[in-house]
Amino acid sequence: MLDTPSAQVPALSLADEARDPDAFAAAFGGSFERFGFAVITDHGVPQPLIERAWKLTEEFFALPVEEKQGYYDKNWGGQRGYTPFKTEIAKDAKHVDLKEFWHVGRDLPAGHPAAATMMPNVWPSRPAEFQEALTDLWNAFDRAGLRLLSAIARHLKLDPHYFDTVVNHSNSILRLLHYPPIPQDAEGVRAGAHEDINLITLLLGAEEAGLQLLDRNGQWLAIDPPQGALVVNVGDMLQRLTNNVLPSTTHRVVNPPPERRGFSRYSMPFFLHPNPEFLIKTLPSCISEANPDHYPTPITSHDYLHERLVEIGLVKA
Repeated sequence: MLDTPSAQVPALSLADEARDPDAFAAAFGGSFERFGFAVITDHGVPQPLIERAWKLTEEFFALPVEEKQGYYDKNWGGQRGYTPFKTEIAKDAKHVDLKEFWHVGRDLPAGHPAAATMMPNVWPSRPAEFQEALTDLWNAFDRAGLRLLSAIARHLKLDPHYFDTVVNHSNSILRLLHYPPIPQDAEGVRAGAHEDINLITLLLGAEEAGLQLLDRNGQWLAIDPPQGALVVNVGDMLQRLTNNVLPSTTHRVVNPPPERRGFSRYSMPFFLHPNPEFLIKTLPSCISEANPDHYPTPITSHDYLHERLVEIGLVKA
């Protein structure tokens, strides 16, 4: 299953965005239009912080199952804290995913209106420094994401600051993902074929083989980013906002070859969401005679997220 051709997704340097924002936006948007994915180097998330977070992530998932379970509550809908192995399932999949994860969200000031639709963060008592490091990492991802959203706005001929007030109190989530070692006859895959819910996803840790996208010709292609690069993909909310101009591409994480099944796999996706009250309404500039409005009924970000969390088994209807 891993003997698949590689997707020819070009690596783009975010440093070029500062030098020539229009050229970067064209290349970034072009990669999204072709693949629904982009690969970003020089993304500005500090390497020492990333290495610190990897270490703490491994330490947390190595804790006893009973201790980790103490940070799981079904009423949280997987939005904060711990979600156990074999809980999440891709939409329409037959088997649950072979993964466990931890979620970190935005820290809102007391009394903020968005607190009504967002729960506060949950933190483990160990490892030490977990809260500090992962809060710093969440903030670094958020800054990088805002730069990338600005490039998307430029590509769509919008004001470069269009998204600034769309995501400034959003329910963006940093997920620490652990795919434990699996037996040779494991039922299911590490992450079934799915599309992401949000605007864009920024992913660290895709260097370990397994991440694949479904190309528009129906062929699965492997994503092989340079060491330390971000893999960025379009989510369903951005696809809906842009009337499919920027496609939310189906992707999966397949099981490793037999000789690698005894090893864990870790990754860190950052799911960048709009503000809960943001109305996802098709951009007029993305509607044409050749591309009529596919989403004539607007929906708020919060309501859309709830619908999708029900579909993937994290919350009840």
